[in-house]
Amino acid sequence: MRGGPVKNRKRHKRSRVIAMSVVGATALAVGGGALLMTDNNASAAKETPAQQAAARAGMTIKCPDVATGLSDVPQQARPAVNDQLAKMDSQVATAYQRLVDQGGKTDQESVRTRVLDPLNSERRQTLDRIATEIEKVKPRPSGLDSLASCTVKQDEAAAVAAGAQTAAPGTPAAGGATPAAGGQQQSGPQRADFVDIRKVKPNVKAPRVQGKGSKGTFSSRCGRNENKHFNSDNVIVAPGVSNGAHHMHDYVGNKKTDAFASNQTLESAGTTCTNGDRSTHYWPVLRLQDGTKEFDAGAPGGGTEGNVGRILRPTSVQLTFKGSPVSKVVEMPKFLRIITGDAKAFTNGTANANASWSCTGFENRQLKDKYPICPKGSNVVRTFNFQSCWDGKNADSANHRTHVAFAAADGSCQKGFKAIPQLVQRITYKLAPGARNFAVDSFPEQLHKPVTDHGDFINVMSQKLMKQAVSCINSGRKCG
Repeated sequence: MRGGPVKNRKRHKRSRVIAMSVVGATALAVGGGALLMTDNNASAAKETPAQQAAARAGMTIKCPDVATGLSDVPQQARPAVNDQLAKMDSQVATAYQRLVDQGGKTDQESVRTRVLDPLNSERRQTLDRIATEIEKVKPRPSGLDSLASCTVKQDEAAAVAAGAQTAAPGTPAAGGATPAAGGQQQSGPQRADFVDIRKVKPNVKAPRVQGKGSKGTFSSRCGRNENKHFNSDNVIVAPGVSNGAHHMHDYVGNKKTDAFASNQTLESAGTTCTNGDRSTHYWPVLRLQDGTKEFDAGAPGGGTEGNVGRILRPTSVQLTFKGSPVSKVVEMPKFLRIITGDAKAFTNGTANANASWSCTGFENRQLKDKYPICPKGSNVVRTFNFQSCWDGKNADSANHRTHVAFAAADGSCQKGFKAIPQLVQRITYKLAPGARNFAVDSFPEQLHKPVTDHGDFINVMSQKLMKQAVSCINSGRKCG
């Protein structure tokens, strides 16, 4: 879909996840899908209201990331496997809704029987179907069953905030951890997810460009999504699946990007880029959580999955391709797909997290797991530095990661990989000074955490334009 309200075109039934409190008992996640009750739970009546509220706040679902581990799926099996992986995302979203709907009944037995057991059973069946699809082409993979069991995870920031609010409504706890405004108090983010950029120490150190390095840059000007190209698809991760992302994306560049766009569709489409570049660039929208009912307030990927508030149009979007500090770069293959960052980093861990947050005037200070609080006259900045090493053969891989890699600290690529132009997507937003009422869209169970931010790219440059880009970069010029 390109612009306007999102239509529910297909495919998998999506859960309705509402932005409300996840109320639970005093519980911590442990392996095997069980819950471990703390000693305090046995004497809950003795707890203060603040302690009880803190224990109930910010519970979410944590599952092993199957997609990341599937690095060796035969090409013939990938469409069916991708379809099953999309179903697993829907299963987690549904389980998160069940957890929300539990209300006060989130004792160990209730969560196990009503949330985790049904989810883990569905995941085992889906993993079996994935193994069967792979077995049609090569020997059946072993060990997938070990990825079935999910647990419950508590957001510590939400627990602190809930305790502060119960103790003294409207009063920040130590560290200023009160819920963010705009109707997202428990589903995120929390005040503790924000930090004053002026209190962050400079932490950016770029590798030194050596004699054989490539110092040039090539830029594409593709606008700020003025044509309102939005959808909650992800054509890279979930091709052919409507609402495969469960959150809304901003698009610039190619005008026909959605879940159902083939390479041929993308190659023949129009573009918002002034140089004719038909490449696809997309990222989760940033919303101002001000109570505004956006066009997608009742749609999958939007309000029905906890993504609420006014979608902010960027103040600027810069798309720049840079060189390697240690070598020349080679041309990207057409239809190369790259994802940087991890949309599930809050539950997966930060191994693949890569987005950076900062403020104009302070970009030598980059944040990975916090939103920046910017002073007057400074704009919020999101930066995606993409992988710049390519395996020289594949335009994609089964887990959409192993065909590309990040350069080492000195800028060099690992053995067998070649340096390609490094895409940097830099996006800015003008917000009120000190604003804390904004968040990226996310999968429901990811609670709008900044660490889940991510960028996506499909190269659809013509061969002529790609040659021009590489020439500019390798010769040290600035083009575009």
